[in-house]
Amino acid sequence: MTATLVVGLDGHGSGERALAHAQHLAKLIGDCDLVIAYIVEWSPFSFQTPEENAERHKRREEEISTALERVVNPAVEKLKAAGLNATGIVRHGDVADALIAISKEKNADQIVVSRSSEGGFAKRIFGSSTSNLVMSATVPVTVVG
Repeated sequence: MTATLVVGLDGHGSGERALAHAQHLAKLIGDCDLVIAYIVEWSPFSFQTPEENAERHKRREEEISTALERVVNPAVEKLKAAGLNATGIVRHGDVADALIAISKEKNADQIVVSRSSEGGFAKRIFGSSTSNLVMSATVPVTVVG
């Protein structure tokens, strides 16, 4: 049976620690798929004109492309070069909600994230996002220091 780990990256060194830990776990597990996730915080609660919505959509697409190019794809390539199965995904939304949704979609066995004060996801890791993630996830959450 294949195990699946969802790894939340933040584009900083703290995310690299989560990735390294997930890689270590995957090697210990053996038959393991890694889902590398980057969440762009994005509130759906905004009242805008149709023109502003079009611009917002364009910005979302640019953010997805940038996150894939700079963070997700290099991580996936690194894992594949190490002989592991890995795919990547970028989502917009609340960090905890998005990681939980991805873990459900992928039938994940665990979510791996990091904590740090470096910024991005890591800046929020022991704020409300991580608390919500740890309290709401239906699978174990590993928080890497």
